[in-house]
Amino acid sequence: MLRGELTTQLLRWRTLIALLCLAAVPVAAGLSLASSAGHRNGTETGLFGASPFSALNHAMAALQFIGPLPLPIAVALLAATIASADRDWGILRYLYVAPVTRTRLLGTQLAATAIATVIAVLTVPVAGLAAGTVLFGWHPFHVIGAANLTTGAAAVRSLAAVGYLLLCMLAMAAIAFTLGLVLPRGAEALAAAIGFVVLASVLNGQGALHTVAVVLPVHYWQNWAGLLDATGASGLGLGSLVQTATIAGCVTASWAVLRRRDPAA
Repeated sequence: MLRGELTTQLLRWRTLIALLCLAAVPVAAGLSLASSAGHRNGTETGLFGASPFSALNHAMAALQFIGPLPLPIAVALLAATIASADRDWGILRYLYVAPVTRTRLLGTQLAATAIATVIAVLTVPVAGLAAGTVLFGWHPFHVIGAANLTTGAAAVRSLAAVGYLLLCMLAMAAIAFTLGLVLPRGAEALAAAIGFVVLASVLNGQGALHTVAVVLPVHYWQNWAGLLDATGASGLGLGSLVQTATIAGCVTASWAVLRRRDPAA
């Protein structure tokens, strides 16, 4: 079942276009900064300012740029589609009467969602590394306002950063997946997921609403950037806890919904 689910979903045109758009961002950004290779990106600070110094710098800067909105949208698209496809195609009732338990169906769809999320997240740094290697070369990881990172330290911190962001995107996928089961159509689930991200981002920027923003997973999505910046990382533990709680809550809700859903839904 898992192989069929992945083959069906990952080879759809909308999925391929979404992944291509994710990969195109670091490539386009690299081309725009090609003339600044080995130098600071204007007056920018942090990862953006150090982007033209090396391939890894560029890859991580691209991940920070695309992480707040384009990446969650792509992840939500994949998750909502996987959750709602059987119902949208009118085959949900046939799956219920076939020798496929609801637990197995849910497990297969969640596994497919997780794999699709991993692919979406890794598309950005892989494309960034490829473009950065060609345009900027492979040099020590540059940190503005601090010493360059050694190869080992840069690799460990980058893997930790990608892992943390992957956990955040799995939480986003879990939200979109649950919406895909609850709402009548996949398009409605995607719209609701995007609305959630936008609203949470707005709340996150309002100091007066800080107490509301801190309970939302979006509030912690960019905490990983400090791992590769002179400012240092903070809040990763709490952020990981919030993402994990979000995933657990959504999976529980998805099981409750699928367990009671009318086959004609």
